Amino acid sequence: MAHDHDHDHDHDHHGFNGHDHPHGDRHADDHSHGGHAHVHAPKDFGWAFAVGTALNVGIVVLEASFGFWSNSMALLADAGHNLSDVFGLLLAWGASALVRRKPTARFTYGLGASSILAALANGILLLVATGAIAWEAIERLSAPQPVAGFTVMIVAAIGILGNGFTAWLFTSGRHDDINVRGAFLHMAGDAAISLGVVIAGGLTLYTGWLVLDPIVSLVIAVLIVWNTWGLLKDSLIMAMQAVPPGINTDEVRQCLEKMPGVARLHDLHIWAMSTTTIALTCHLVMPEGHPGDAFLVEVSRTLKNKFKIAHSTFQIEVSENADCELRPDDVV
Repeated sequence: MAHDHDHDHDHDHHGFNGHDHPHGDRHADDHSHGGHAHVHAPKDFGWAFAVGTALNVGIVVLEASFGFWSNSMALLADAGHNLSDVFGLLLAWGASALVRRKPTARFTYGLGASSILAALANGILLLVATGAIAWEAIERLSAPQPVAGFTVMIVAAIGILGNGFTAWLFTSGRHDDINVRGAFLHMAGDAAISLGVVIAGGLTLYTGWLVLDPIVSLVIAVLIVWNTWGLLKDSLIMAMQAVPPGINTDEVRQCLEKMPGVARLHDLHIWAMSTTTIALTCHLVMPEGHPGDAFLVEVSRTLKNKFKIAHSTFQIEVSENADCELRPDDVV
């Protein structure tokens, strides 16, 4: 999920009430920022967003024009969905640019969270568009209208090519970035939906059943919801700073507890800083004393390799009886 940089800044911030302590005599409140693995900026998909946006604008104009001319609700529904994808691509594109901004004194984590907000907005946008499509289709079911089936098939076929190519542009990033995955799912879904429109146009020509057009529109709405639900759920989870999908908290805890010298741990937090970077903080109780920088480097690299957690911060507590206010699991 995160693209890791091997250049680790391994800082051991010593201090208690502003005073430094020798290596062997550190107090329980020694905050150790260990193995801090700064990551590469996410892969730049700016060119893919630009090409995809341009293609989808062209598809929207084409489908809307011929949809009105041919009186095809399925074609207009596909045009409306593609219009929502244009806005979605623009949101994702903007977020992918903001993620690459460097941290500032005010935004100390940078603007990585914008990619999470963009993915969430994309999911909501698609659901709103789906509602509009379904509403119009239901009205058409009660009063079917004739459509130009052949025209619908030709225009939707163009949509298959355009959306299919755009989806292909995002293929390499769909597993690493939920923001890019959203763009990929939209485009791949649109290609499949356009295929459905082609099939509806052919069946309408063959059977003369006018009701097929609104039925396909409803099928389109169901497919959009089906494809969008996972994106909406995952982005909402990230926006709420929950443990990102794919990370098992118990496994992370067990991994840390097995590290040499760790008696127990508490105040474990795992969250997404962006759609590509996961962060972790926790307190490690180590009665044998502070383990030194090498230990912090090793723990951070282990978390990075096993769980793709790239930004780890540890507080070392050397007393089993340390009066840590954050020890209870229900305290944040």
